Parts: sequence; C-alpha cells; structure tokens
Amino acid sequence: MSSSGGVGSGVAEEVARLWRELPVRMDWAAVAAQWAGAAAAARAAVVVPAVRALVAVSLAMTVMILAEKLFVAAVCLAVRALRLRPDRRYKWLPIGGAAAATSSEDDEESGLVADAAAFPMVLVQIPMFNEREVYKLSIGAACSLDWPSDRVVIQVLDDSTDLVVKDGIDEVISYTKLRRGLCREGAEMAAAAAAVMQGRRWRAISSWRNAPSRRLVGLRISPVELSDLLDLVEKECQKWQGKGVNIKYEVRGNRKGYKAGALKEGLKHDYVKECEYIAMFDADFQPESDFLLRTVPFLVHNSEIALVQTRWKFVNANECLLTRFQEMSLDYHFKYEQEAGSSVYSFFGFNGTAGVWRIAAIDDAGGWKDRTTVEDMDLAVRATLQGWKFVYVGDVKVKSELPSTFKAYRFQQHRWSCGPANLFKKMMVEILENKKVSFWNKIHLWYDFFFVGKIAAHTVTFIYYCFVIPVSVWLPEIEIPLWGVVYVPTVITLCKAVGTPSSFHLVILWVLFENVMSLHRIKAAVTGILEAGRVNEWVVTEKLGDANKTKPDTNGSDAVKVIDVELTTPLIPKLKKRRTRFWDKYHYSEIFVGICIILSGLYDVLYAKKGYYIFLFIQGLAFLIVGFDYIGVCPP
Repeated sequence: MSSSGGVGSGVAEEVARLWRELPVRMDWAAVAAQWAGAAAAARAAVVVPAVRALVAVSLAMTVMILAEKLFVAAVCLAVRALRLRPDRRYKWLPIGGAAAATSSEDDEESGLVADAAAFPMVLVQIPMFNEREVYKLSIGAACSLDWPSDRVVIQVLDDSTDLVVKDGIDEVISYTKLRRGLCREGAEMAAAAAAVMQGRRWRAISSWRNAPSRRLVGLRISPVELSDLLDLVEKECQKWQGKGVNIKYEVRGNRKGYKAGALKEGLKHDYVKECEYIAMFDADFQPESDFLLRTVPFLVHNSEIALVQTRWKFVNANECLLTRFQEMSLDYHFKYEQEAGSSVYSFFGFNGTAGVWRIAAIDDAGGWKDRTTVEDMDLAVRATLQGWKFVYVGDVKVKSELPSTFKAYRFQQHRWSCGPANLFKKMMVEILENKKVSFWNKIHLWYDFFFVGKIAAHTVTFIYYCFVIPVSVWLPEIEIPLWGVVYVPTVITLCKAVGTPSSFHLVILWVLFENVMSLHRIKAAVTGILEAGRVNEWVVTEKLGDANKTKPDTNGSDAVKVIDVELTTPLIPKLKKRRTRFWDKYHYSEIFVGICIILSGLYDVLYAKKGYYIFLFIQGLAFLIVGFDYIGVCPP
C-alpha cells in the first residue's frame, strides 16, 4: 500500500512541476494573428484563384447559353415569318377518306370504314405504373381516336405493383408489420405482402383473394367489398372491349427496365408485327380524337421521318404557382427548342409521350434500352445517328397533367437532369465517330443539345448565381463584370419568358424558383456523369388526378374534352393516409443554402458594399420558402 502511495505522489509532483514551467499567460493575440495570417495566405493562394476560375467558367458558359437562346429565337422567328409549317416542309395528305370523314360528323364513321384499307395499322401504347388517379383518362381518349377499328390496336402495359390499382385497396399493409406477426390474418396475408414486395404480383393477388372473411387489418375493407374492386385497369380495358375496341391488356412478372422494359416487352407480341407505327401516351395524357389523322400522314408520305412529336398542353397549369412555373418552362421547350431543332436539324429529344414512331426506325436504332432513366432521349439520339428525321407539329396539342406537389416535381427533375448527363457520357464518343450524319448535325448533337442544353444549363445556374456571386461578396479581390451580372442574364430570361406571355408578370419569381431548382439539377447532373448514387433511380411522377377536376371550357380551342370516362365518380374508395412526421416535410439543403445566401447579403450591406444584397436577400428567401415546403399543393 505504501509503495503504491509513493508512486502516486511522485506522479503528482511531476505534473505540478510541469504545470509551473508552462507560461503564466498565453498570448492569445499572437495566436490569433498567426491564424489570420495563415488564413489570408490560403485565401490568396487557393480560394481567390479558385473563385476567379469559377467566375471565368461561369461567364463563358453563360455566354454559350445566351448564344444558344438567341439562335433558337432567331430560328423560330424566321419559321413564323416565312410560315414554314411542318406541312409545308414535308408532304402531308389526308389518308383515305379522312378528308371526307372530318368534313361532317354524320359521315365520319362511314368515311373511315369505306377507306379502311388505306389506313396503316397503328399500335397505341399506354404504359402504366400505379396510375390509380388517372388510368381512365388515356384509355378513354385512346379508345376514342378517329381511326378504323380494325386498323388500330390499343395496348395497355400495366406494370402496377400497388394493390390500390390491382386490387382496389387504398393502402397496402406494412410489410414489416406483417413479418413481425402483428397481423391477425396469419400466413396468407404475410405471404401476400412478401410477394408484392418482390414483384410477384399474380401470386400476391391470389393470396389476397384467399384471405379469411375477417376485415383486413387496418384497411376496413372486407374481402366481399374487395372482390368488387379487383383489377381496375383490366376491367376498364374489358369495358372498352365490350364496345368493340381492339384493346389489349398486358402485364409482366417483373419491372425490369421500368418504362423502357415495358415498351420493349410490348413490342414482342404477335399482333404488333402487323403494325407500322406506334403512338405513345402516358397515363395522364388525353389526345384529341383527330390525333392520328393529323400526325400519321407525315410518316406515311415521308419515308425518311421516324418520329412525329406533338405539343403538351396542361389542364392544371393554373392550379398553383408551381404548375405556373412548370408551364413557363415547358412552353418555351416546346414552342422554341423543339421547333428550332425540328426546323434546322430535323432532330430533337423525344418527350416520351404524345408522339408517333415508325416501328422500322425503332428497330433500326436498336430498340428500347434501359441503360439510363431517359429511354426516350436515348432512342431519339440513336435513331438520328442512323439518319432518321424528326418533325415537331406544334399545332397538335395533347392534354396532360403537371405534378402539383414539390416532392413529385423534384423527383421528376432529378430524372430529367441525371438521365441526359448519364446518356451524354455513354454516347459522346459514339456521336463524334458516327459516319451517317453530317458534321454540323454531330456538332449540334454534341455541343448544343447535350453540353449546353443538358450540362452547362443545369450546372452554371447554381454555380454562378447561388455560389459564385454570394461568395464574391466575401472576397474584395473578386470583381464580376456588370454585363455578366445584369445584361446577359436579363437577355437569357427574356428569351425564355416569351414562351408563355400570359405569365410574363411572374418572370422574376420564376427565375428565382429556377435558381432554387438548380441545386437539385446540378446534383443530378453530377450523379449522372459520375454514374453514382441514384443514377438509375426511376420514380414515377405522382399524379393527383387534377385533370379530373378540370371543367371543360367550351369557349376556346384548348377545351378539355372528356370522353366517356366517368371522371366525376371516385375511382376507388379513399382512406385516410398515415401522417408524416412534421420534420420530414422540410428540405434541409434548400434551408442551408438560403441561410448562407442571406448571410452573404447581410455582409454585403454591412461591409462589402458591392450592391448584390437585393438579389441575395430575395434569392435566399426563395430558397427558404421552398425549404419550408411553401410551394405546390399538399397531397390529399
């Protein structure tokens, strides 16, 4: 005991001696000066040159985008001034008795039947995935197309895994809850949920049908009530079959390849071999009855044309500010970008729906591929590299629904930004090495379409407006020329805002929102280029059935046409959804960026005096508004 006490006292004495030898007073001012000097040296050697490089790159990319927007505007103005409509650039004649058929409503059916042999076989594909709110829209509209009934096949490709659609149940019982034995229905219910999770849909349906007569756990729907709601999409197809429509309901055992896989699988059926053309519509699209009569003639009379793309029109554009912003962006895309690509290069990106393809061109391009999440753009690029031409017909409009919740819109924009970047990486060498298209077409495809349109536009917006300008406030050595801060961005904005004149008063808010969305687009573009993380994530854009709530406006040419689809009645019983935790609805990346930008604005007001604070304050506020989920509508 005494020896251990001696050792302890010796250690204590040594510690006390060392403590006495320490400086009595730390010179904190000297330490701070050293750290400040090191920070200043690092800023001068690393930070300032890096930010200057970003300024130079950002200004260069901004000028590239400006040149592209001015070129597109000039082309579209020339097309309109010279009246170079598609039917004047390409041969267009009505097919068979279509001219007589459209002359009077009474003669329509007899005219189509009389000249049915002159009409080519057309396949109408409608891919679906858990489209419980809108599945009747496209099926009803497609079945009402003016075309001889024996010369058209409607093909519904149902990849649904949600029992809301397959079995009419509004909410699938939690898989985890079932596996833990918390379900009163026993092994059959657990087997059903497990099969659903693994994609074995038919086995799952069988298990649900064989469930005991007691009410399903947590759903308040008995098997008797359930039997009246089975197979909603299939029953809708059967209803139209009873009216004499040649409609096929197709399912597959898995979701391999997602939408591209479903479309590819749909082409393998024997009856497709008789078809020459394919019209494609997503589940929320409602083509007018004369859609085929106005588009197919371009393909019939011009053997070099592979694709006829039509314009999207939005039934819920005025629902909220989010949908108004989307309308502004998409109207510019269709009215200007698609028009310019069609007029000058006979190429543009296929929009995945509301278009008609020549089946021979799809086969020539190698068919549908699921290597990216933009299978439509992939097919279009490969087809144009084979020498095929595309035509955009802006006079033909197809009703559709815009995502009205920010969550759905953000997922959509991730796919639309990540997919093209990933596709560019996969095809950049193939484009340059191609021998079947002209040099200028390759330059347009490589530089204008991909690099400027899909890479620079998605990256420079965030880097320049949300990073470089705020950071420059903290660095007095960084000077951004006035033309790069004011003039060039203003011209770019005006060029893009002309697509929707009725929303011109929202242009400032729209620009601020686009800057907020650039945070997600740059992350998605980098993910696509690096092929990391969510590069192959496919999330179907949620539809709330807003088209169903739109009342037809019979006073204008853009009236919504509802065709015997019984939209006024609920599709299935609605049950109250589980509440989410309040913090789950916040978007923390937007909140963080918004706070940083506002702090930069405060520093500019107090110290920097560069005059950027007005922009920084309102841009930071825009990030916070989106971050706290005050954009779009709340899902029901």
